[in-house]
Amino acid sequence: MRRWVGVAFVVMACLACSCSKKKEQGTAPANVTEGVVAPLFTALDLAGKEVALADLRGKVVLVHFWATWCPPCREEIPSMVKLHQIMADKPFQMLALSVDEGGKPAIEEFLNRKGLSLPALIDNEQRVAKSYGVSGVPRSFLIDKKGVIRKKIIGGFDWSAPDTVQFLTDLCAQ
Repeated sequence: MRRWVGVAFVVMACLACSCSKKKEQGTAPANVTEGVVAPLFTALDLAGKEVALADLRGKVVLVHFWATWCPPCREEIPSMVKLHQIMADKPFQMLALSVDEGGKPAIEEFLNRKGLSLPALIDNEQRVAKSYGVSGVPRSFLIDKKGVIRKKIIGGFDWSAPDTVQFLTDLCAQ
C-alpha cells in the first residue's frame, strides 16, 4: 500500500510540473526570429542612461545577449570590440545586454579587468532576454534600419570576420 501511495505521489508531482510548464509556454514571447519586427525595449547602460531600441530606427542594430561567466561570450567579446571600432562611422549600433545577476558591478569589473570597452547594457533580471525568447547565451539578433530581425545567431561568433563586416556594411547601405 505504501508503495502505491509513493507511486501516486510521483505521478501527481509529474502532472503538476507538466501543467506549470504548459503555463510557462503559454506566456512565452512570440517566435522572435528572422523576418519579424524586433521587440522594443529599454535598458540602462553602465552610466545609468536609458537606451531605447525604438530610438535607433534608421540604424542597423546588433542586439547581443551575453554574460561574464559564459566562456563563448568571453571568447567573442574582443571581436565585438573590434567590430564596434570598425563600424564607428556607419549607421550602426551595438547593444550588448549582460544577463549577469551581479548587474553593473559584475560587468564593470569584467570589462575593466580585461581592458575592454563595449556598449554594455544591464539586463540582470533578464526582462529583455525573455522578451526575445533567449534561453542561453551568447545569442544575437541583427536588426535592420526598419526594425526587422535579419539574422539570429546562436552561440559564439567572430564579429570582426571580413564577411561579417561586409554583411553589416551592406545592411547599413540599404
